[in-house]
Amino acid sequence: MHAHCGGNHDTGVGVGMVHNMQSPRESDMEMVDQSHNSNKEQVVVAQEKETQLLRYRIVAQVLEMGIVVHSVVIGLSMGVSNNPCTIRPLVAAMCFHQLFEGMGLGGCILQAEYGIKMKATMVAFFSVTTPFGIALGIGMLSFYNENSPAALIVVGILNATSSGLLIYMALVDLLACDFMGPKLQGNIKLQLVCYFAAFIGMGIMSLMAKWA
Repeated sequence: MHAHCGGNHDTGVGVGMVHNMQSPRESDMEMVDQSHNSNKEQVVVAQEKETQLLRYRIVAQVLEMGIVVHSVVIGLSMGVSNNPCTIRPLVAAMCFHQLFEGMGLGGCILQAEYGIKMKATMVAFFSVTTPFGIALGIGMLSFYNENSPAALIVVGILNATSSGLLIYMALVDLLACDFMGPKLQGNIKLQLVCYFAAFIGMGIMSLMAKWA
């Protein structure tokens, strides 16, 4: 009987030793799993950031393209006009219009996190397109007829293209991100203020289109 109890005691000690020997391995396995999960989460976060950055860059490029086309058309209209009564309100409308376009484009360029060369290139294109359109219009003044069917078709196509791009970018890629964010979705008063401001802005820009 005594020997039997001693055998059980030895068995218990042996199991405890085996358990103690396995514990470091299990701990190492848990650490490996945690490290693997952490690395996986970091990869997912990095991929999401890369996707978001790519989206910002596409938004900035498409917005730049729409603004450039629109700016050339505005400059062309101003360049071919020889009526001071038409040019003066057109200059005021253009300055007001280009100011807010530049602010929107500048914000998109900053979000895209471009390098200094790309930023300078995009800013340069935005800056020179309207003067280029004006110079082009002045050069075409001697033979350009803004009421001819060909001129109306070309200007109409360019205006429609740029307007479609700008409307899409404004509604889908710019306003939607703000209006669908948690800050606005959780505050009804702030939503109403933002909707009111958006409609006021659209109304003012539509009014400016009377001259631009």
